[in-house]
Amino acid sequence: MKIRVKLNNMDYRYDVYHMISMFYKFSEIDFVEDEWDISIEVQQNSINILQEDELETFEFSNEETVKSEIKKAIFKYLHKKTGKELPWGTLIGIRPSKIALELINQGKDDEYIINYFSEHSLVKRNKAELCINIARSEKSLVNKDKNTISVYVGMPFCPTRCLYCSFTSNPIKGCKNVVEPYLQSLCYEIEKTAEYIRTKGLKIQCVYFGGGTPTSINDEQFEKIMEHIYNSFVRENNIEEFTVECGRPDSITSSKLNTMKKYNVHRISINPQTMNDDTLKLIGRKHTVQDVIDKFKMAREFGFNHINMDIIVGLPGEELKHVKKTCKEILKLSPDSITVHGMSVKRASKLHENIVNNKEFSLPGQGELNLMYEETVNLAKDLNIKPYYMYRQKNMVGNMENVGYAKPSKEGLYNIQIIEEVQTIIACGADAATKVVFLDENRIERHANVKDVREYINRTEEMVNKKIKLLNTRYK
Repeated sequence: MKIRVKLNNMDYRYDVYHMISMFYKFSEIDFVEDEWDISIEVQQNSINILQEDELETFEFSNEETVKSEIKKAIFKYLHKKTGKELPWGTLIGIRPSKIALELINQGKDDEYIINYFSEHSLVKRNKAELCINIARSEKSLVNKDKNTISVYVGMPFCPTRCLYCSFTSNPIKGCKNVVEPYLQSLCYEIEKTAEYIRTKGLKIQCVYFGGGTPTSINDEQFEKIMEHIYNSFVRENNIEEFTVECGRPDSITSSKLNTMKKYNVHRISINPQTMNDDTLKLIGRKHTVQDVIDKFKMAREFGFNHINMDIIVGLPGEELKHVKKTCKEILKLSPDSITVHGMSVKRASKLHENIVNNKEFSLPGQGELNLMYEETVNLAKDLNIKPYYMYRQKNMVGNMENVGYAKPSKEGLYNIQIIEEVQTIIACGADAATKVVFLDENRIERHANVKDVREYINRTEEMVNKKIKLLNTRYK
């Protein structure tokens, strides 16, 4: 679908584009001079919107908030036109809880904050309350020490590539010949990173082994890399959290679980995404619902008392009944935390490619999507777990959010630090991004390793040197 927009002041193009794209996902939006579908005229104290000979005027008085008023006017107009209920209103920022935290720090009460969200961005009450709850949870957990860091280690291999995935994840079957060279290069980067951390006297709070799927490699390879991570970052440091994102249940073995217990892993993720076999097959995952149940119970038997489970709301082909089934099955397992992701259709994914090429993938409508999210909120209540972190992404179906829920003291500390961006994260591996935080200056500098696995293997030393050069601008 193509939407042609006539706009009299292109200074507001960005804001107009995002408001229209929220209501008309996957549409091509062009700004034109004539033969338009919708005309938006910004005046000194009003905004005129004309479509199909229907003119509506929105007046405002404060010139300092023109962008905000434009967004609200278009949102109200398209809400009326389409009937879509977008609970986040005009907000497109990825960290809305930061707004709530700033207002809490100013001494504002809950009703003031809720009204602020509503008046400035047309945010629904339940989403404003979510921001408040998360801000209060994060306030005591977010990093405040300039010399405390966390470490990320990336494994760019997966059993298969999911339909919606845009990460650098390489199906393991086609990468057998590069796994060992990659692990050797990764160990080199880990070794140099650990050496730097020791030399600078930095304190490690969290170690996060993610990907990709760390457990997609074989048992022996997994044992070796885990030993290296443990000896480099965990053994001599009093870290608060060591997480391994197992992800796919079909990659979890008793040997790998034993290895993780041996090297003091605190927290693991077993991620079904859905508890419906038909959907799992459609999105390209080779495990079944029963595999999820079996591997979860196996992990409990090994003594893991902090297991997270990820689910995705808005998967292609799913209806409200599918989400209800997913929530029902996860409630039976009673994980210690869950992360509810909204479906994000990313440009680098096969799903986006298929949608652009008009292949049949039915995504839920806004009304049904809102009900799906309500089911996950009810699941969290039934599990007696509370929201502790949240972020939003571009191209999310329904303009929704990703939320982490956890039992008290089972919050994922790394998740909070990476989202709030107040702690340096030193990253190792292909496509791993180091974020250096300058707390006193309220700024962040980044270094990203190359994405391609073979390129990373050939250029590991270069990546390490560039990363250390950046780190030296902060830790002198």
